[in-house]
Amino acid sequence: MKKLYVENSIEIAASPARVWQVLTTPAWTEKWAREFGATGPIDSDWTMGSTVLWRTAQGEVYVRGNVIDVAPQELLRFTVCDVFSPAMRPVSGSADDEITQSYSLVAGQAHTVLHIAHGDFAKLANGEQLYPLVIRLWDRLLPRLKELAESSE
Repeated sequence: MKKLYVENSIEIAASPARVWQVLTTPAWTEKWAREFGATGPIDSDWTMGSTVLWRTAQGEVYVRGNVIDVAPQELLRFTVCDVFSPAMRPVSGSADDEITQSYSLVAGQAHTVLHIAHGDFAKLANGEQLYPLVIRLWDRLLPRLKELAESSE
């Protein structure tokens, strides 16, 4: 079976510390996670094995995951599993087959390259249909992350 991962990169005129802040601080996650349908912040302490909760504005958890790899200001990888939609869960039913999101930060002299990997959508029943939508989502989201990290807020 062919693997379906979305992979993309963007150069951001900000330090890895600043990009990390935008990726992991609730006040910032609330601003960019809307692309994924979140209307509230992503809650986690971003330590190995910790829970990752995507919330609505009312505080209701709609996506749950766990941090599976972390090196602050360098790498963040976590699982994502929709708690409401069975079609968004692995066909196998195994947590080992859950979708992952990975954020890799590489420092340059005056910038950070942010590389994302998101998938494997082939493990979902509707993954073939969802995959092109997620590609378009990241095409919108990466410039948003850049904008936020480069802002003076």
